Amino acid sequence: MQRCMRFGNAARRVIMTSPYFLQTSSVVTRSGNQTVRCAPPTSLKSRITKQRRNAEPAFPVAVKVEEEEEEASVSQPRSSAQPSSIGDCSALHPQANVQPKTETDSVPLASGGRRKRQLKVEYDKDEDEGRVKTERWEPPEWRTQLDYIREMRSSRDAPVDNMGAQKCYDTEVPAHVKRFQVLVSLMLSSQTKDQVTAAAMQKLRAHGCTVENILSTDDETLGKLIYPVGFWRNKVKYLKLTSAMLQHKFGGDIPDSVEGLVSLPGVGPKMAHLAMDIAWDQVSGIGVDTHVHRISNRLGWHRKPTKNPEETRKALEDWLPRELWSEINWLLVGFGQQVCLPVSPLCSMCLNQHSCPSAHRASPAKHPKVRSPRSPHSPTPSSSFKLKTETGPESAVKDETRTEESPPALITPTIQGRKPRSKVDH
Repeated sequence: MQRCMRFGNAARRVIMTSPYFLQTSSVVTRSGNQTVRCAPPTSLKSRITKQRRNAEPAFPVAVKVEEEEEEASVSQPRSSAQPSSIGDCSALHPQANVQPKTETDSVPLASGGRRKRQLKVEYDKDEDEGRVKTERWEPPEWRTQLDYIREMRSSRDAPVDNMGAQKCYDTEVPAHVKRFQVLVSLMLSSQTKDQVTAAAMQKLRAHGCTVENILSTDDETLGKLIYPVGFWRNKVKYLKLTSAMLQHKFGGDIPDSVEGLVSLPGVGPKMAHLAMDIAWDQVSGIGVDTHVHRISNRLGWHRKPTKNPEETRKALEDWLPRELWSEINWLLVGFGQQVCLPVSPLCSMCLNQHSCPSAHRASPAKHPKVRSPRSPHSPTPSSSFKLKTETGPESAVKDETRTEESPPALITPTIQGRKPRSKVDH
């Protein structure tokens, strides 16, 4: 019996010190009166499985790499018996100490091969990421050029200063009537000089420039009142239609928005923005007419030349400060009426002649009017276009294009054919 017990104790010591036992079972040691039980070191297979589960996807470009520190996982003992205390067994089992791996470490695979350890990658986030950086463009020396234009316009004696839309309404009428008169003056000013517009508005105000009076006036009388503005026949129709629309849809007042103004017959974007500025004292945009369109292109105030006033308006509003939108119209209009003329501009009198890219350039040749006395080679009646005379109020005004030698009977709406060529005898 004692021999069997000695054999059993020897066999137990051999089993407990075997490598297999150290990897699968807990180790029990005694220190004084306490029993210390430690978990065996983590097996190689369990470490590989854990790394596969916690591995982050590798990115092709790494900005910042953080080293991961791996700690040895301590498993609970398989036996149901609870130990009296748990102590540190690192001294007994050096295999339990797992050193953190660096980015050059590799992990053995179960199949016998080796693969590189996957590391966590972090990217530096730029604060301006997602923002669209657009460079603000503005023409060179535009502030200096604008100051020079202000200096040349300091006297304010241009036609627009004394006969513009801001001067063509009665000051002693109700506010809604003032606004209507401003709109009417802007509608009449299209393709018309300020002097002619002011004269027509003076006759309209004497007749009674209100929505009710315009509707009650017949077309013939209204045409005589606004003549000789440009396209006066069309403007008679527009005034009637606009007045009816204002009475039924807007309560006799003009709209207080650009969208409402441009919905009126005969009202375009330029008139709408100027009406908002003059009538409602609100800056909604730049009023661009032929003067603003011409001068801004001559000064090079656009990235590329614009083709029409509406394109010019959008280009100017893209870079010009908003506080200058109300001023720029009357500045450039008066400057275009006095100095920067459409034909033969007075560049020698302009303060911007050294910075303007269009200064001292030859103006385009102005085609002489048909049968004009100023033309040295006036075409004969047989080879010129015959202009149709209009019946109505314009018959009372002398046509400047006619001469005393050309009676009205010769002016017919037809175009005479060319003179046949003479045969040349060979």
